[in-house]
Amino acid sequence: MKLKKLGKKALCAAVSATMLATMAPLSLAAGDVDYKITNPYAGVDFATYNVYKGDLHSHTTFSDGHDSLPQMTERHYELGFDIYARTDHSTVSYGYMSHDYVPAMKVLGLIKNGVVGGEVLSETGTAENGKAYKVEVSEAGDEYYSQEGGHKMISVPFGNEQNGTSFNNAHVNTWFVDYGNGRLGGTSDYESVIKAVDEKGGLSVINHPGEYTNARDEIYTEDAYNKDNASYSYKIKKFENLLLNYDSCLGIDINSKGDGRTRHDRKLWDILLTDLVPHGRNVFAIATTDAHNLGIVYSGYTMHYMPENTSANLKANMSKGEFFAASKYVGNFNELVTLRDELVASDNSAAAAMIEKLNTIIEQSKIEMANGEEGQKYEAPETAESPLFTNVVVDEAEDTIALTAENALIVHWIANGKVIHVGNTIDLDDYSDEIGSYVRAEAYGEGGVMYTQAFTLEYDGAPEATPMGAFFDWGKIATIICDVPVRFLLSILPLDLIATIFG
Repeated sequence: MKLKKLGKKALCAAVSATMLATMAPLSLAAGDVDYKITNPYAGVDFATYNVYKGDLHSHTTFSDGHDSLPQMTERHYELGFDIYARTDHSTVSYGYMSHDYVPAMKVLGLIKNGVVGGEVLSETGTAENGKAYKVEVSEAGDEYYSQEGGHKMISVPFGNEQNGTSFNNAHVNTWFVDYGNGRLGGTSDYESVIKAVDEKGGLSVINHPGEYTNARDEIYTEDAYNKDNASYSYKIKKFENLLLNYDSCLGIDINSKGDGRTRHDRKLWDILLTDLVPHGRNVFAIATTDAHNLGIVYSGYTMHYMPENTSANLKANMSKGEFFAASKYVGNFNELVTLRDELVASDNSAAAAMIEKLNTIIEQSKIEMANGEEGQKYEAPETAESPLFTNVVVDEAEDTIALTAENALIVHWIANGKVIHVGNTIDLDDYSDEIGSYVRAEAYGEGGVMYTQAFTLEYDGAPEATPMGAFFDWGKIATIICDVPVRFLLSILPLDLIATIFG
């Protein structure tokens, strides 16, 4: 039995003193380890900070979205977003009132969706719901949209989904620096964008990696990101080298849209954490709508605890990983089975409806997956309250991490890609044989899922950094082969004329 009341460090001192005094071969309980826990939320004052809901990735008719900037703005506002990043392909967002379009992207969007238009907001006006709206600019230059009697929603400066004409969806989201407007090409080329934004002082993230890696095509999670597969091994190394070389690249998108293409990307996240934390590199995760239409704005999002909703605070918050990723969708079959089993074991009467829904999804998915289909997803009812972490307490003396979560039926903890504990509080000493360099938590409820960032761990016997070895990015060859003809073709077409006629 561990004596936790004194705290482990005090206990160590007491035991050492006793050993010296009696020369008896005393020892601590076998599981006790002195963990140094790096808490990404250490700088967050949960008692006084406000919590802001953000969408860091969405589209309009300025590229390949189906709906206009005013329509997307109003839909985000109606769903309670406080932070809105318009990230049209290769098109920098200059705010709510700026007519931002790149002729090439406008034409490609027209070809893809058959949608024309490029409406913007005015300083004042009337929203489609009949309410008066206004756009205000702060002294710091931040733009805010609000409707009469409502909250203010900031426009994230310079949002852009780079590599808009990439043939393999090697997309990178960037914010806070004016870069990439009209920059075409980008096939397989993550580094050029990430490096340029890093040098300018901005932030970036690797979008929906399951599209680039083709992990979205795997039916079973065990097949996705299998390092025995040469293609997956190469792509994992590619991401790891980028993340090691550029701190301003936050990490990866793990759950966007309806979690179809990203359903295996939590596995990638755990692989990256396992490999990179020993090198001193945490990997943050975001979730977004990646909305190309109004219907999917109800999907992924991030929650940011900050003293005030400003772009400066947001950039600092994102840089430190002081936010949570969340989604209304879960599309991973194995995760749904694990969740169902945890809820059943919890014997929580409040979970009955969700268990029934999960059983239906799981049984139908078994049939579909056996036929080579993707399977069903969990989609939270729009009226269901979403899980929300409202406090994080790390106690290094006790080796515990405690979470307070609202609207959650289950909180579980993951290390090395596996669930090791169910409950709001984890005592790391209870899992010393299963923990590697990090733990992270997920909260589930009828309203969806919320993910913490990883808590990284240092201790005697922790996994050591494995040499990365030499890496050659073969994507550079693909970039030359694909991008040169694309850029030439687009340079000779009368894109401005086409965009003027149809825009």
